[in-house]
Amino acid sequence: MCGGRRDAVAGRDAGGVRLGRRGERTTESNMGLIESLKFIWLFLPNLMPREFYELGVMAVAFLAVVIFITLMVLFMVWFERKVVGHMQVRRGPLHTGGFHGWAQSIADTLKLFLKEDIVPRGVDRPVYILAPLIVFMSTVVAYIVIPFSKSLVARDINMGVLFVFAVSSVTTIGIFMAGWGSNNKYSLLGAMRVAAQIVSYEVPLLLSVLGVFMLAQTLSLSGIVEAQKHVWYVFLQPVGFVIYVIAGIGEVNRLPFDIPEAESELVAGFHTEYSGLRFAFFFLSEYANMFVMSSMATVLFLGGWHGPVLPGFVWFLLKAFSFMFLMVWVRATYPRLRVDQMMAFCWKILLPLAFLNLLVTGLVMAAV
Repeated sequence: MCGGRRDAVAGRDAGGVRLGRRGERTTESNMGLIESLKFIWLFLPNLMPREFYELGVMAVAFLAVVIFITLMVLFMVWFERKVVGHMQVRRGPLHTGGFHGWAQSIADTLKLFLKEDIVPRGVDRPVYILAPLIVFMSTVVAYIVIPFSKSLVARDINMGVLFVFAVSSVTTIGIFMAGWGSNNKYSLLGAMRVAAQIVSYEVPLLLSVLGVFMLAQTLSLSGIVEAQKHVWYVFLQPVGFVIYVIAGIGEVNRLPFDIPEAESELVAGFHTEYSGLRFAFFFLSEYANMFVMSSMATVLFLGGWHGPVLPGFVWFLLKAFSFMFLMVWVRATYPRLRVDQMMAFCWKILLPLAFLNLLVTGLVMAAV
C-alpha cells in the first residue's frame, strides 16, 4: 500500500512536472505572440505606404470614438431620466431590464431602429438627407484631439483648442440645413434660432478661455493639462469658468437655452420632420456635444487627467461626467428663457464680463 502511494505521489509529481513544462511552453508562446504584435505595430509604417497607415489609424480611432459615443449616450439618457425624476420627486425609469430600468435606453434605441423612415413630400431631398450626417460627423471629429490621458489621445495637435471649437461650429450649418430642407416653417424658425444662438454664445465662450491660453502659453490641449499639474485653472480663472459653464450650456442648446427646439412653440424645432435613424443622429449629436463641452471644461479648467491614486483616464471621465451632471441639474432646476431674454443675457451680461475677466487677467500677469 505504501509502495502504491509512493507510485501515486511519483506519478503526480511527474504529472506536475509535465504540466509545468506545458505551462512554460504556453507562457513562452504567449510572450512570442505579444512580441510579434509589438514588432508588427512598430514596423507597420515601414511595411505599407504611409498614407494607408494613416488612414488605417484614423479608421480605428473613428470606430473607437463612435463606440464610446454610443455607450456614453445610452448611459447618459438613462442617467438624466433618473436624476431629473428624483429632482422632480419621481422615480424615472424603473422596470425595463430590472434594476432601476437600466435597459430603458437600449429599448428606446431598438424602437428608433424599427421606426419607419418617413421623408415628407416637398423637402429638399439632398439637403434633408445630408443634414443629420453633417451634424453628427462634425461632433465626432472633435473627439480625435481630446486627451483622455497623457497617452490616450488620437491626435495631439498644437492648435487643439481652436480645432475643437471650429469643428463644433459646423453643427450650425447642419442644423440650418435640416430646417431649410424640411420645407416646414416650424423647422426653419428653429434653425434660424440655432444660428442666432450659437453665433452669439460662441463669442463669450471663446473669450472665457482666452485667460487660460494666456496662463498656459499654449493652445495644445495636452500642454494646457500639463500646465495645471500643480494648480487647476478653475482657481485662477473662476469668473472665466462660470462664463464657460453658462455659455457652454447655451452652445449645446440645453435648458434653459433650448430655444431652437422649444416644443411649446415649435413642435420640435429643426428636427420636427425627422424620424427613425435620422432623428437618432440628432439625438446622438446632442449628448456627444455635451461630452465635448464637458471634456473641454475638464481640460481647460479642471486639470484634465491629473488626480491622485486612480489612473488618468478615470479621473478625466469622472470630471467630465460631473460637468454633465451639472448640465442635467440646471435642466431640472431652471425654466426656459424667452428669446429676447436669452440674447440680452449673452450680449449685455456675459460678453462684458468676459472682456473684464480678460482685462484683469492681463493686468495681473503684467504686474507679476
